[in-house]
This record gives sequence, structure tokens and C-alpha cells, in this order.
Amino acid sequence: MKLFKHPQAFLFQGLVLGLALSAVASLVTAKPNIIVIFADDMGYGDMSNNGHPTIRTPHLDKMTAEGQKWTSFYSASPVCTPSRAALLTGRYAVRSGMESAVYGVLFPESTGGMPATEITLPEMLKKAGYATGMVGKWHLGHLPEFLPTRHGFDSWYGIPYSNDMNLDRPRVTELNGGQLGEWHTGVHWDDPKSEYWQVPLMEGETILEHAPDQTQLTKSYTEKAIDFIESHKKQPFFLYLAHSMPHVPLFRSEEYERISTAGLYGDVIEEIDGSVGQILASLRELGIAENTLVVFTSDNGPWLQFKTQGGIAGPLRGGKFDTYEGGMREPGIFWWPGTVQPAIIHDIGCTLDFMATFAALAGVTPPEAAVDSCDLTDTLLKGEGSPRKELFYYKSTHIEALRIGSHKVHFEPKSDSAEPVVTACFNLDHDPGENYDLRETNPSLLPQFVQRYQQHRATLEPVEDQLAKR
Repeated sequence: MKLFKHPQAFLFQGLVLGLALSAVASLVTAKPNIIVIFADDMGYGDMSNNGHPTIRTPHLDKMTAEGQKWTSFYSASPVCTPSRAALLTGRYAVRSGMESAVYGVLFPESTGGMPATEITLPEMLKKAGYATGMVGKWHLGHLPEFLPTRHGFDSWYGIPYSNDMNLDRPRVTELNGGQLGEWHTGVHWDDPKSEYWQVPLMEGETILEHAPDQTQLTKSYTEKAIDFIESHKKQPFFLYLAHSMPHVPLFRSEEYERISTAGLYGDVIEEIDGSVGQILASLRELGIAENTLVVFTSDNGPWLQFKTQGGIAGPLRGGKFDTYEGGMREPGIFWWPGTVQPAIIHDIGCTLDFMATFAALAGVTPPEAAVDSCDLTDTLLKGEGSPRKELFYYKSTHIEALRIGSHKVHFEPKSDSAEPVVTACFNLDHDPGENYDLRETNPSLLPQFVQRYQQHRATLEPVEDQLAKR
């Protein structure tokens, strides 16, 4: 830059330099809006860009093309409640008592929930000046002291637990000829109606109605999410949109009836895809897309017992409840136009990592308790390798598997032994379907996994089981 000798010129030059530096600083330090879209029981193979031949997901496909697609992105549990606790705290749910050895998830009769001592994503982001809102399924405690508004969210509209809970047993028993039969069979599943499940729809801490019209849930969630975005477009915000579906019972709005060649399940997924499209379009219309990170993933794999109403895990083995890949490896898409480096990432990532990642983006220090969270910002913004090198696969309070790099071992289930028994070993890069056991051909790998298992178990402190409370 040419230097001027006149004093006023020096002042002018200083002013220009100051403004330029200020502008650069504001770009660097600007706090992005953050939106997490969380499906329920969606399989790894339920998107067209993950290979589904008949479900159409054009908006998720475009989101993938414009952002980062992670092929080894995981939920922290194969069931609802602990996966949500881990996402919001950056801690394996066993550390908070939200990983139960008894039931696995909270029910309408449960009296426990997320402990008040846990520091959540919205609580952390509020300290950075964020508005925080939640829309959709909570499933971390339905009593007032456990609701989203007691855990850092300024607002909440949704249901407190899964949409198949609070079954109207007298009505459904009569419907099924006097017997309920097996839990996943019956007329109420073959021809579901909203009134069969007396789940409450809530706003804040107020119950709006029981047995809401579930055909309108995805639609109303989308409308509420866009309302929140529009109301907070002038300040940084965090929005957690946790869809109730494709968890059974399956419902979709009239606009999406019979539009998918994949049947009812396809209709439901395509409506969720349409919801994503509406939200991204809203961000563009409001002129805030370039300052908003949007993440799409799911809480666990498909509920295979429900067959064509339960989705698929693509090439992966297993589904919901399983610590095989199909139970925990999920779609993982990060979208932030002009900031996130478009790429396909094969490294490991997890919903646990939202805490450290969002803290870095918001310019705050993550909670000390978030010991299981890794900062993914260098991967998102620079395309560098993921700092996450391992993942523990919990089912209830037991570690059933451990992935380190490309290899994964399975341990004897339902055991917390200091000397775990390895039951299988797979190379997930070569064999994502976990078909070919490598224990005999790679015995030197196994001691490393046993040692890491023991080290991790030593970091766990006994906590009160919040889910077992009745």
C-alpha cells in the first residue's frame, strides 16, 4: 500500500486500515447459526445418495453435494434416549446415568430424566449469546424438571417421548380381538390411527393436546422451525429439530400420500427430505444461509422388526438395538455454503462431537465434562483429517464393540469384565457389512483393543441410573 506524507492522509490511511481489519475480524469471529436436524430410526441406506433405489431425497442429495458427507458418522447409541443425551452433552450416556441396564429408554411411566447437573449444548451456547430453540421429540424426561426448557432451550414445541408410547390399551386390545399380541404386530400397526397413541403434544411446559394428528407432525415441526429461524434471524441461534419419524407408527401429510414408489416408509422419508428443503430455502430467502451450519443425521438405525415400515441400513449389518454398524452408523451431512469444504469424508465422526465443534465455532470453551467430544472444525472448514480415531459402541451400560481406525472388535455382550472377551474382529474399510471375522488372521490387533477397553472403563464413575427410576 502506498504511504502518504500528509498528516491527514496518515489519519485517513489509518482509518481505512482499521475498518479493513475490523471487517476481517468480524468475519473470523462471527458466530454462525447452528441447526441440527435429527431423524428418528432412519437407516443408513434410506437416502438416494446412500444408494436407496426407490426413495427420492433430492434436497438431502443437494445438501450433500454442497456440503460434506461423512460415510462413517455415528450416533452414540443404538436406541433413542441415550443417543439424545450423548448428542446434547458430548458425553457417552453412561456417564450421566442415561444409558440404562434395564430398559434402555424412558417411558411415560418413568420418573427419571436428564440430570440438572449435565451441561447441554443450548446451555453452553446461551453463554455465547445464542437464542436456543427446540422442535420435535425430546425423550429425556417428561416431568417438568426434565423438559427442554429446564435444559437450556428458550422454547420447545413437540412430544416428550416416542410417538408409539402411551398406547390406548383398552381401545387397541378391543381392536385386536381382545388381545394385544406381540408388541410389533396387530391391526393398530397395519392401519395406524393417531388416536391409538395418547402421546401429548406440548409447547413449553404446557400440554396442548393428547393424541395429536400425527399426519401433521412433520409439517407442523417444519413450520415451527421456520418460525423460529425468522424470529431470530438478526442474532445467532441454535435450533434442534428432532423429527418424530420415521419411528413407527408412520404418518405423513396429505401432500405426501402415495408419492413414493417405496410405499408408506418412502412417503415419510420424502416428507422429511421436503422439510429439509423448506428449511434450507428459508435460510437462503432470509439471506443467512452463508452464516448457518446445518447438520443432518439420525438417532439410531432402522427398526428392522417392522420390515418395510422400518427402513434399511444399506450395506451395513443390523439395525436399531444393534451395535453392529447398522445400529449406529448414520447419514451424516454438514452444510454451510462458502465455509464447509465440500467433500466426502471417510474418517470417523459422531454426534458426541457436536459439543466441542459448536463450542469452537461459537468461540466458547466446551464444558470440562464433555470428555468424549472431538472438535471437527478443521475437517469441516479445511478438509483435514478427523481428530476422532475411535468409537465405543454402548448397549445399555455395556461396551459391546470398539472401533479404532478401520478395525472394529466386538466383545462378549452384557459384560463389564476387566478382561473382556473378544468375539469378532472386522476391517470396516474392507468389510462394512461385518461379514468376515479376522481374529485368526490378525491376532496381534486384539491386545490393543482390550487395553483401550480397560482404559476407558477406568474413566467411568458410578452414577445413579436415571432411566430405572419408576
